[in-house]
Amino acid sequence: MELLLLHYPFTFLFIAFLVLYHVKPAFRYFCKMTFYKLWLFTLSIVVIIVSIPHGRNVENMKFFRMSLLPLKYIFGIKIVVKGKENLRTKKPHVLVLNHQTSLDIMVMMEILPNRCVPIAKKEILYMGPFGLACWLSGIIFIDRKKKEESITTLMEVAHSLHKENIHVLIFPEGTRNHGGSMLPFKRGAFQLAVKAQVPIIPVVISSYCNFYSQKEKRFTPGKSIIQILPEVETLGLGLDDVPKLTEQVRDSMLTAYQEISGMTNGGEGMATKGMSGSRHNHGLQP
Repeated sequence: MELLLLHYPFTFLFIAFLVLYHVKPAFRYFCKMTFYKLWLFTLSIVVIIVSIPHGRNVENMKFFRMSLLPLKYIFGIKIVVKGKENLRTKKPHVLVLNHQTSLDIMVMMEILPNRCVPIAKKEILYMGPFGLACWLSGIIFIDRKKKEESITTLMEVAHSLHKENIHVLIFPEGTRNHGGSMLPFKRGAFQLAVKAQVPIIPVVISSYCNFYSQKEKRFTPGKSIIQILPEVETLGLGLDDVPKLTEQVRDSMLTAYQEISGMTNGGEGMATKGMSGSRHNHGLQP
């Protein structure tokens, strides 16, 4: 052993790495998450290079999407999309997704339509290459500490939906949720849809607990189901209808979440999970 370490230190370290990777789930978890973050930041540089000639443009999002799609194969994550026909509309709409972990960035790219702009917290803008790549891709940043400014930004987006023929993606829970259910929805996404008079398309991502757990430090190959629900029309609705609309969409998404999460967990339903969950910073944070 001493001779091996003395004469072949890199070989020894490589063997030690392989042994730890295969026998220690926590070590494997940290390796995969480190790789995931390095991939995001490294490929962001590539996205920046190819995006700069076009300037800040929603069309650059396709470069971001292409850079992230290989990750599902690298990690062995099978992504099944149900209800694809509900996302074939070309008219402007607001996509609302449940938010679990930073892995949402990888999974949501599976269904992200062309000319779709996510809304994220402003802090992401300052995350080096990743933040710059997001900015060049047209991602809209809001400052959660400045409520009135955030509302103004959303109203400006509402006016742009038809004018620029874009779609918007929002996480209405407003923060990550590992609790196996859904947090109460914030109303910003629904106020935006009503103000612009565009439909809402709810998109539900199943629980990751069959392959990922931050608490247990577990990250294995697995399966994720994305259920795209039928659009919810907002034509003729006013701001007074937003609270009811918010609850209606959340209820339908929660029902779908419990159903598809049961499919990925060997038939074990999620209905018995609590209605609240742990909270983490919101947005597309890697």
